[in-house]
Amino acid sequence: MIVGVPKEIKNHEYRVGLTPPSVRELSSRGHQVLVQKNAGAEIGLSDEQYVAAGASMVDDAKEIFARADMIVKVKEPQPVECAMLRDGQILYTYLHLAPDPEQTAALVKSGAICIAYETITGAGGGLPLLAPMSEVAGRMAIQAGAAHLEKSKGGMGLLLGGVPGVAAGHVVIIGAGVVGTNALQMAIGTGARVTVLDKSIDRLRQLDLIFGNRISTQYSNAHAIEEAVLSADLVIGGVLVPGAAAPKLVTRAMIAKMKAGAVVVDVAIDQGGCFETSHATTHADPTYIVDGVVHYCVANMPGAVARTSTFALNNATIGHAVALAEKGWKKALADDAHLKNGLNVCQGKITYAAIAQALGYDYTPADSLLV
Repeated sequence: MIVGVPKEIKNHEYRVGLTPPSVRELSSRGHQVLVQKNAGAEIGLSDEQYVAAGASMVDDAKEIFARADMIVKVKEPQPVECAMLRDGQILYTYLHLAPDPEQTAALVKSGAICIAYETITGAGGGLPLLAPMSEVAGRMAIQAGAAHLEKSKGGMGLLLGGVPGVAAGHVVIIGAGVVGTNALQMAIGTGARVTVLDKSIDRLRQLDLIFGNRISTQYSNAHAIEEAVLSADLVIGGVLVPGAAAPKLVTRAMIAKMKAGAVVVDVAIDQGGCFETSHATTHADPTYIVDGVVHYCVANMPGAVARTSTFALNNATIGHAVALAEKGWKKALADDAHLKNGLNVCQGKITYAAIAQALGYDYTPADSLLV
């Protein structure tokens, strides 16, 4: 199979779909890997390293899309990339389609086989291809939130951990999954006061056993969320409904009653965000203010630490990339129910129920396309 790796073109996105070690995994099995020149240059992955791993370097993305049987990316294809996809071509990347009707329509029109990292499941449960970026984003959420609490960046001028004689800041984390747990670890490390909300009592019990009286756990409902948010200096939104749009758990009315100069970080923004006041921002212009509250809603947070993120992501994605290249998409999906769960769009049909429901498409089960 010919595997293509274009350079990412989203704002301040420096990650790359395959590292040189991942290229070697594919090329050593006889597959041809085309990598766009300078695709990894910004994170210290030189063209020479790719060539040494067995890749062929290509001048532009247009040639990669024209020649490759499978495109391996990081972020969802931008409109110019969607236009280059073709019928029967495999696209293997993050997609986040539920809140993005334009991209969905473009992928349906392309006829490509679109496999989303974020809906591939794991044998032990969870979403193993989403998890590494959720770990990064959860940890970054505290860094970003702490920085934007500084007065010069629009915040109230608060040091998250406080100092002796001055109270620490209050961090509220909505969602105790991978994002929330990693945010929690970082927040505790700063010395902040931390409240975690989730609908899973079992998960809250686990966190209580681990962190004890260093955190406060609360069952998540509208009343508890409002009480916590109104007392917060920093709120982290880390909720996830796999493949579906994120629920709007923090209302505009709650935001209006928050402390002036408080900060909210919406890690769920890739799935539409969990605050009613959220809209996607970029690393070039990461924040905006609503009712005196600083909103940080960068849609590709892990792109800021692109080298760490790229290697962490490749650790999770390369196994399925090899399977797709070795077997072709039909056999690879038929052999692996977890990989099959990643099929979101296939030859003009929506094959993920939550996306079909969110955007008003007919749903076609993936199994019906594998015969």
